[in-house]
Amino acid sequence: MYKKVIVLIVLILIIVVVGIIAYINLSDENTGTNIVQSQTNNNENEQIPEETRSDKENAKQINQNGKILVLYFSQSGNTETVANFIHEAVGGDIVKLETEVPYPSDYDELVDYAQEEQRRNARPTLKTRIDNIDEYDTIFLGYPNWWQDCPMPIYTFLDEYDLSGKKIAPFITHGGSGLSGTPDNIQA
Repeated sequence: MYKKVIVLIVLILIIVVVGIIAYINLSDENTGTNIVQSQTNNNENEQIPEETRSDKENAKQINQNGKILVLYFSQSGNTETVANFIHEAVGGDIVKLETEVPYPSDYDELVDYAQEEQRRNARPTLKTRIDNIDEYDTIFLGYPNWWQDCPMPIYTFLDEYDLSGKKIAPFITHGGSGLSGTPDNIQA
């Protein structure tokens, strides 16, 4: 049963990645930061048009639109797995966002720690530095949904880097709570 759930999650994540890629290809170029959101429908009876591009064609189109960064924060490894799927599909560079002070490895401690950080609106110091952020046109930004919000290191990143004019494609791992409005928080 556990393996079936994992396979289903991986399939849904692949569908999300393809949806994000398709949306980026169809989105208009703007001078401000673009937040790309994707909704997927895992309906086995849904017909996919023959003219739909393949993953490689979509990745090629994105790469022609500029340099890509897949940036992610992952504690348990789930977001890292999705980041690697996206990186394989679209190419570009991939960077794991890490903090100076590591998060607790014990789940219960981590939950309490993350909730307290969120309550204080903390901005943990980042160990990861991206000196060439201006070179990227599209940033896939991945994170787990913690307490219906982004983990605080994501907010530190957003505070420290100017992402104006870049396409931002958030991808979120969660236990059933979905996006929880986090793309709006990123855009703000």
